Amino acid sequence: MSFMACNSKLTFLSGRAHPALAKAICDHLGASLLEADIFEFSNSNTFVRLHRSVRSHDVYIVQPTCAPANHNIMELLIMIDAVRRASAGRITAVVPYYGYGRSDKKDQPRVPVTARLVADLITVAGADRLLTLDFHAEQIQGFFNIPADELTALPILRHYFERKIEAGELDHESLVAVAADVGATKRARDFGTHLNIPLVVIEKRRSLDEHGVTVRSFNVIGEVRGRTAIIVDDEVDTGTSLIMAVEALRREGATRVMACCTHPVLSGPATERIRDATDLEELVVTDTIPLPANAPAKIKVVSVAPFLADVIRAIHEGTSVGKVFDQYDVS
Repeated sequence: MSFMACNSKLTFLSGRAHPALAKAICDHLGASLLEADIFEFSNSNTFVRLHRSVRSHDVYIVQPTCAPANHNIMELLIMIDAVRRASAGRITAVVPYYGYGRSDKKDQPRVPVTARLVADLITVAGADRLLTLDFHAEQIQGFFNIPADELTALPILRHYFERKIEAGELDHESLVAVAADVGATKRARDFGTHLNIPLVVIEKRRSLDEHGVTVRSFNVIGEVRGRTAIIVDDEVDTGTSLIMAVEALRREGATRVMACCTHPVLSGPATERIRDATDLEELVVTDTIPLPANAPAKIKVVSVAPFLADVIRAIHEGTSVGKVFDQYDVS
């Protein structure tokens, strides 16, 4: 008997941000996506119309709020509202990448805390629960007044490198896990602990040159000479910090440099920078965000769809999400 036959009221709806991921989640569960009309009128207003009833259904709306962030956030809110007004029993916003995550605190005068604002919007629109991966900052989970399950893709990324070790493509004894900055230390430490490899931290400093221009320097804390470095971070945006980190590691004597992150934001010239960075051997990412069409071959993608599908199954059936995570987190 298929999973859907046992749970006929489990329903999936995808926005237009990443329909391939939504379909992959459904395929893992033997489910299908709810058909809906989603488009803009000539005045740019978004319209959503569901093709069938979702009354009393357990609805999961899949929509990462990646670029164009404002458009995708608004589309998510309108989908939630449409499903709520169609009398869904429970609505879970599956937001694999949470946009505006960097605006998580008031770190200078007269600025917003947009990560909190977006959390409020999702809640007011009618979501009963949020499911996401790797917030940029841990405190964002506390911005929600509804249950917010923050998962991590670290085990999935780590398993990629474990397979390379087993295949003899990486020498375990020479590996180090590198925190891309001080804020990524916990993430890199967890990554390194499970692989049983040392931790190195890159410290970014800002200073003024003789012309009063702000410059950044990257200091490597830890031994990397003669080693293979794996940079660990939650996202790669413009790629500037990543490439400067790679250059710093090579200056300190690292023989090989790889990197991994959950969210391939890759804005602006990021893909060109990564393509041209000859010292960066490989960047491993997940599919929380669709890759741009011009992404270089050195960017490798591992899917979070099976992981998300298993977590959704646990939520739907009322079993432990923690147990699902433990199954993926076993080295």
